[in-house]
Amino acid sequence: MALDQSFVGRTYPPTAPYEVGREKIREFAAAVGDENPAYTDREAARALGHSDVIAPPTFAFTITFKAAEQVTQDPQLGLDYSRVVHREQRFAYVRPLRAGDRLSVTSTIEAIKSLAGNDILDVRGDVHDESGELVVTAWTKLVARAAEEA
Repeated sequence: MALDQSFVGRTYPPTAPYEVGREKIREFAAAVGDENPAYTDREAARALGHSDVIAPPTFAFTITFKAAEQVTQDPQLGLDYSRVVHREQRFAYVRPLRAGDRLSVTSTIEAIKSLAGNDILDVRGDVHDESGELVVTAWTKLVARAAEEA
């Protein structure tokens, strides 16, 4: 069953603040194999003009994907998450995420399309710091595969 087009434009409440930890950044950088010293060494990050270590660009996914659960688990939307595959991810940064940032995410459904029986859901996550400044916007494209015919 196709997702309800009336959900396009729906914005969900901001998430509780997530504090970006220095160790989480180090763990993420190690997991993705990025050895940039700005991710692990405070002095290297300061030499680049940052107040503390910064996160790799894809670190924002850990925050925005969790926030998108408000969308994917909305019972009124009716998305069968067991059939979902992650198709695409992109980011637009105002500034890097830094250790010590306290970030909240507001998720918005930007588009719902049906293609060959599959539902394609575009979710935008706007990440703001505790002063309300936009830090990064993330776009996630999910595909809910069509149910197989019996």
